[in-house]
Amino acid sequence: MELIGLANYALFMGIFIGIYALLALGLNIQWGFAGLFNAGIAGFFAVGAYASAIVTGPAAEGRLGGFDMPFFVGWLMAMVAAALIAWPIGKICLRFRSDYLAIASIGVAEIIRLVVKSEPALTNGARGITSLPRPFGDLPYVQSQLAYLVIVAIVLLGAYSLVERQFNAPWGRMMRAIRDNELAARAMGKNIERRRLEAFIFGSALMGLGGALFAHFNRSITPEAIDPMVATFLVWIMLILGGSGNNRGAILGAAVVWIIWSMSEIATDQLPAEYAVKAKYIRLFLIGLMLQLVLRFRPEGLLPEPQRGKAVAYSKRE
Repeated sequence: MELIGLANYALFMGIFIGIYALLALGLNIQWGFAGLFNAGIAGFFAVGAYASAIVTGPAAEGRLGGFDMPFFVGWLMAMVAAALIAWPIGKICLRFRSDYLAIASIGVAEIIRLVVKSEPALTNGARGITSLPRPFGDLPYVQSQLAYLVIVAIVLLGAYSLVERQFNAPWGRMMRAIRDNELAARAMGKNIERRRLEAFIFGSALMGLGGALFAHFNRSITPEAIDPMVATFLVWIMLILGGSGNNRGAILGAAVVWIIWSMSEIATDQLPAEYAVKAKYIRLFLIGLMLQLVLRFRPEGLLPEPQRGKAVAYSKRE
């Protein structure tokens, strides 16, 4: 029984690593490629989760939804909804400097969170939306977990392949040029605002897909899941630790941070009840300490951004 329990927990951890890796990839498009400081990841995560829940969930009196569509339709709608929300936000907020963009994106995420909590006709308010379909959910528990892990891995691999291809394509080189020297890119005739908006929309769509995967894995979505601590700032830590500008680094950072986050919870649960609650703050301490060590000794992350062009030639001569 203990081995089965450990296997279940390992599958659970693998699924969440895959979901958070998608969020980190979306943030890497925005920050690693384009230098856009999006501090409202939780908002696009919520939009994707609730859009998929509304499309695929069962009928409920007094609430929008009940279309009973297949799960993959809900996941596509999650990406579309997050992209549609990102377009007007990007048109307005991307005019700001990076620090003002961070403040504006936090505000947008809070607006979305408050709408989720206070609009029962759309999101069922604080009770959330339940009874969502889960792929292979009719299988026994372990097999169902394993099947969902395979699905998440396939989605992550597909997203990684597409993002990596864009990273090495002219679009990716142009985005890095805009990030590194906006004035030079503008002098070359590049439409800076349009390209940044593209990166913002593409990254937000992946965040919405991550929210949909999360909702269907749990078979429900509630406002409590839209915690900025775990849906925004934890994703930032994953990307910074793994290596901004490196898609493999984003995935590695998601794995490392989530393993520490989960294993520390197991460790604190073994303590007496009067200490267990207080000890859970050790998780934040460990993550913060790890981030400080990385920033101090390896500020470029565990897997730095791959060098291109003249930088590669120069490093080889060295």
